[in-house]
Amino acid sequence: MSDPTRRPRADLALWLSLMLVAWPSLAAARTGTAKAPKSAHAAPKAQAPSDTVTQLARWVITTDDHSGLPFAIIDKVAARVFVFRADGRFLGDGPVLLGLARGDNSTPGVGDREVAAIPRDERTTPAGRFVASFGAAASDRGVLWVDYPTAISMHPVDTSNPKERRPQRLSSPTPRDNRITHGCINVSADFYRKVVRPTFTGTSGIVYILPEDRRIQEVFPAFRVLPGVDPAGEFRTAGDLRRPEDSSLPDAAASATSVGVRAK
Repeated sequence: MSDPTRRPRADLALWLSLMLVAWPSLAAARTGTAKAPKSAHAAPKAQAPSDTVTQLARWVITTDDHSGLPFAIIDKVAARVFVFRADGRFLGDGPVLLGLARGDNSTPGVGDREVAAIPRDERTTPAGRFVASFGAAASDRGVLWVDYPTAISMHPVDTSNPKERRPQRLSSPTPRDNRITHGCINVSADFYRKVVRPTFTGTSGIVYILPEDRRIQEVFPAFRVLPGVDPAGEFRTAGDLRRPEDSSLPDAAASATSVGVRAK
């Protein structure tokens, strides 16, 4: 009998190999001795994925935590998103804009407020595992609803307020200026059109948002570093693999007959 995880594992191995070709080594990238080429779908801030992104991607594919759906991993610290097909093949990565405030939780009821009524310290992008799907938004545009109750979505960069300089922030060479939104995840229009929309159209998907303050095991209790990927620092852990109990969560926008107010 064939191993059902063999193909996804091979695809992930291929992705990791491509990453190593694109970025000669994580150590070199971190020390600044290697110059990373521009990604086909990314703004000019291409960088190697963090150890945590690599470890989580391998765990997701090996354990089928994504339930056979396309998925994305958002690294808030690096302000970058990595997108995968349902079969585990890596599709592309690009920079993101995130919530203005640092934090891994959403304030209760924040999704029901008008945008202007959200205090600056509550404009967070929450960490977690979310079942995402496309749906309408207040501006009559389609967005990828990541967490509908708190009105968190992924959509093309909002340019309605030139003073915020969102396109410039998105294309800058550092993630330090990528905190500007009310909580939503902004990507470039090109990345949204070429990667996000075709990947998640006609299907639900899983979006993993890594924490920036909490430990990863608090956000993803079932996550374990698997053999073959060298764990680093506080993410070193051991234990048996197990599937999370929330793998059958309902579609994030299944009941979205009205629209949340924070799609910007």
